[in-house]
Amino acid sequence: MNVIELHDLSKVYGGTRAVDHLDMHVVQGDIYGFVGKNGAGKSTTMKIVSGLSTPTSGTVKIFGSEMPRGGLSSAFSRIGTLIEQPGILPNFSARENLMMKALSIGVAHAAAQCTDLLKLVGLDPASTRKAKKLSLGMKQRLGVALALVGSPDLLLLDEPFNGIDPEETRALRQALVQLNHERGVTIVISSHVLDQLNRMANRFGVISAGRMVREFTEDDLHAACGSSVRVKTTDPTRSLAVLEERLAGMTFRVEPDGGIVITGGNGSRPARAAFGGAASDASTTGAPAPETVSRVLAEAGQTILELTVLERDIEEYFVELMGGADGAATRGR
Repeated sequence: MNVIELHDLSKVYGGTRAVDHLDMHVVQGDIYGFVGKNGAGKSTTMKIVSGLSTPTSGTVKIFGSEMPRGGLSSAFSRIGTLIEQPGILPNFSARENLMMKALSIGVAHAAAQCTDLLKLVGLDPASTRKAKKLSLGMKQRLGVALALVGSPDLLLLDEPFNGIDPEETRALRQALVQLNHERGVTIVISSHVLDQLNRMANRFGVISAGRMVREFTEDDLHAACGSSVRVKTTDPTRSLAVLEERLAGMTFRVEPDGGIVITGGNGSRPARAAFGGAASDASTTGAPAPETVSRVLAEAGQTILELTVLERDIEEYFVELMGGADGAATRGR
C-alpha cells in the first residue's frame, strides 16, 4: 500500500514553480530518503502532503484516499511533521511542550506518552530546563518528539540533522530507525546528510528543480554503486563464453573496446558502500573477486590485457542525479 501517492503535482508561487508535475510514491513501512539541493522543492512537497499548503494542480493521495484541495481531512491527524523549524515554546521545558500539545489534541494517557517519547529521542523526562536553553540537537530531537505526539502513522521530517553534531545525529538516527522497526511508522526524511540517509533509508526519491528525477530502492542504489570487475583479453568473444559458463549467475556487459564488465546477478545484494567510495572488495558486492576472474580465464588459455575493479562513489551518484554542482538554478522551497 502506498501511504503517499502524488501524481502530476505542481505548486506555483507567483512566477516561480516550486513543484513541477511531481510524481512520488511512499510505501507503508518505508524510511524514504527525499534528496535534493536547496530550493529543489522538498519542503513545499512535504507541506502539501501534511496539509500545510494547497497544490496548484495535481493529485494527492494519503493512506489511499485523495485529499480535497484546500480542505481538511481526517488523514492529516495521522501525520506528524517537523518542517523547517520545530514549533517549540522557549520558556517551557521539553516535557511541558509535549504535554501542552498532547492535551490540546486529546491524547489519552498524555503523561505516559510524553515520558515515552522523551526517552525515545534521548531527552530526560524529568528535566525542568527551559527549551530555549537546549542545544540545537536537543531542540531537533524535541521537534521529532512533538511530531510523534498522538502516535501518527506517517512522519515527515525536513532536514532533521541540520546543525547537530555527529553524536546527536547518531542518537536521532537510531531513534528513528527504532520507531520504524518497532512501531511501523512510515518516515519521509529530506536531508543533505547523505551518509545518514544511506544508513537508514530503504527507498529514495531524488528531486531537482521541482521534478522527481528518480525513485529507487536501497538495493537499486547499491547495485548501481557497488563494485564490478572489468577484464579485457585478446579474444573477447571466447573469454565472454568462458566467463558465462564458469561464473553462472553473474551479469556481463561487453563495452565497445571489447572489455567485459562483470557485476553481481540480479538477485545478489551488494555490500553497503561507504561515502567517498564504494566497497573496495568486489567479492563482497556480489561481483566475483578479480582473482577468480583471472584464474578462470587463465585455465581456459585466455591472455589477459587488463583486469581492474571498478567502483562508483555513492555521493557522486546522488549529486549526478540532482544535477551536479553546476545544475539548474535553484527554485523556491
